Amino acid sequence: MSDNLVYNLLRGVHILADIAWMAGLLYLPRLFAYHTKAEPGSEMDRTFQTMERKLMGIIMNPAMIAAWVLGLSLIVFDGTRRLGWSFLHSPWMLTKLGGVVFLTGWHQFLAVSRKAFAEGRNTRSERFWRATNELPFIAATVMVLSVTTKFGS
Repeated sequence: MSDNLVYNLLRGVHILADIAWMAGLLYLPRLFAYHTKAEPGSEMDRTFQTMERKLMGIIMNPAMIAAWVLGLSLIVFDGTRRLGWSFLHSPWMLTKLGGVVFLTGWHQFLAVSRKAFAEGRNTRSERFWRATNELPFIAATVMVLSVTTKFGS
């Protein structure tokens, strides 16, 4: 298999993992916004808990792990076969990596928040969840534009 084919396959599957992860990062806060209206212990509360747990466990966690593994694979591939390791210091790559750190931290915040909802300890308002719902999209926009334009190269 040629290097180009391997690279393109890694990149394509990485993008698919990113899409799945982003879908969860965008949807879970929206579920939380609706969940704030449910009476703790009610059938609606239990339904939201099930939806949130499955979204996190079946989609978000595996997608995040896949995005990380494939992203690191692309870095190794670029470092050893395409670009050399100096690309890691370029502004566009530092921006991308900063976005990855942010999205991973946001993912962890959502995981902790999901557990708080499950334990009846949510302290955040519907307004908070609606206001923060778009943060991952803003980060993804910056990341995609940094990678596609390779600014500062």
